[in-house]
Amino acid sequence: MFNYEKYLRMNRFPHIWCTGCGIGVVLKALLRAIDSLKLSKDEVVMVSGIGCSSRATGYVDFNTLHTTHGRAIAFATGVKMAKPEMTVIVVSGDGDATAIGGNHYIHAARRNIDMTVILFNNHIYGMTGGQYSPTTPQGRFASTAPYGNLEAPFNTSGLAEAAGASFVARTTAYQVAQMERFMKQGIQKKGFSLIEVRTPCPVAYGRRNRLGSPVDMFKALKEGSLTKAQAEKMKPEELEGKIITGVLVDVEKPEYIDEYDKLIERVGKAVSG
Repeated sequence: MFNYEKYLRMNRFPHIWCTGCGIGVVLKALLRAIDSLKLSKDEVVMVSGIGCSSRATGYVDFNTLHTTHGRAIAFATGVKMAKPEMTVIVVSGDGDATAIGGNHYIHAARRNIDMTVILFNNHIYGMTGGQYSPTTPQGRFASTAPYGNLEAPFNTSGLAEAAGASFVARTTAYQVAQMERFMKQGIQKKGFSLIEVRTPCPVAYGRRNRLGSPVDMFKALKEGSLTKAQAEKMKPEELEGKIITGVLVDVEKPEYIDEYDKLIERVGKAVSG
């Protein structure tokens, strides 16, 4: 049996997450991925902002930063600039990363900064009052959308792809083996990596939208998911409401910190010469 406790600050338990929440499932997959890569706790920095998933940094025994709302990627950028040898992992929610943190998300992907962002996408601001987020589907209810959300949701994986990320993958909290595999790939990839995980929020989102029990919500993730290969054979109308899983982007391209160091070296030679 996997020993999770060696990666956890057990004195910080019990955790705050609701019964049936998928965040613990995602965190456990991340810990297994880190362990399988043989990374020491001292060479990992985990950064988070504000939200349910962002509380994870308080429970793990790595170098951690629990930062301000939407600024996790900005703080992670600073860590990577100062300590490029560190493995930098950002854990963030859909609201934290793509609403108040949206510009940081876009520009870190554009610059291709070497970090791995684990985006917990549960379609809601779960911790701060159940407000709708940039990923809440149209028609779904939230505390700030009592008559249904009017806005079209972000395709968060597509946004990272369009901005220039080196690695983008989407999975769900139900598909734990796939999730762990994608996390390992993302961490190993040089450049900006995004792993979007669709995960249930049975309380703030599920109850308000009458989605049933946590088990029902996990079943819905299973039944609503398609592989990228399956999706390519289907018509657009058949893909409505489906979750397309798989590695969506895996490319080699220059990484920002490496290019920045080359610039410093080049300028230094020019000045001294």
